Amino acid sequence: MPGTPDVERLPASPWALWREYYELTKPRVVMLIAFTAVVGMFLATPGLPPLDKLVYGLIGIWLSAASAAAINHVIDSRIDADMLRTRHRPLPTGTLTEVQALVFAFALGVASMLVLVFLVNPLTALLSFVSLIGYAIIYTVWLKRATPQNIVIGGAAGAAPPVLGWAAVTNTVDPNALLLFLIIFTWTPPHFWALAIARRAEYARVRIPMLPVTHGVAFTRLHIQFYTVLLTLVTLLPSLTGMTGLIYLVVALGANAVFLYYAFAMRQESRVDLPMRTFRYSITYLCILFAALLVDHYIRVAL
Repeated sequence: MPGTPDVERLPASPWALWREYYELTKPRVVMLIAFTAVVGMFLATPGLPPLDKLVYGLIGIWLSAASAAAINHVIDSRIDADMLRTRHRPLPTGTLTEVQALVFAFALGVASMLVLVFLVNPLTALLSFVSLIGYAIIYTVWLKRATPQNIVIGGAAGAAPPVLGWAAVTNTVDPNALLLFLIIFTWTPPHFWALAIARRAEYARVRIPMLPVTHGVAFTRLHIQFYTVLLTLVTLLPSLTGMTGLIYLVVALGANAVFLYYAFAMRQESRVDLPMRTFRYSITYLCILFAALLVDHYIRVAL
């Protein structure tokens, strides 16, 4: 303001700076990624997975996902500054520079590959690298800005963690691991499109062609409904193939019933709170589903 002296920005404390770097890793997203990867590790074996594969596999997968998240921050820094949901991230606020974020992302990526190659197995390292490139480069740089189907195609990278966890323990890509991949792949569109409806104006302002921006909210709600029905069918596959038992089936049916309620309610009602409520429930839904997979697995083993 005129007449107000400039206030010199004080250097951030080491703790505050660490928090900013930690924020670059999208900790809540990476936590969900790590959880689904760990479930993949436990489902890969009748007993407990080897401790070294569990620990080093989790560290390597976490580092890879964190690296991809940091790269995403750099590429999206300019649009993040124009969106209410993201304007408080470290790069838009200027607490970290793009160079600092890139160096950090590179260090995480290199550490991930070293841990996975030498302490887990090369297959997991290769799959993690492909997933990193898929999310940080193919999705963020190209798909996100090129097509309203960006999240459908790019969802493959986000669906990889259970396969990575499975590969870390067995050094193979098992058909059952691919079922877990398919669940998350099908879950991603209704999960993210619900958020996109809630933030439609912000995506339109930064010219990101999310489905509700290019085709309208009603069209997007129809697609959320379709994908939620498809997701319900996909989540029954583990029971139909004999991978899971009654416990998982009951939990999956209950969780899907709630998700379907939200999807159909969004189609019938225009309440402004429904998209975000659907988005938040979708995260809870995935956690419940994968927790049920884990519990069902070990109860069946015990019996």
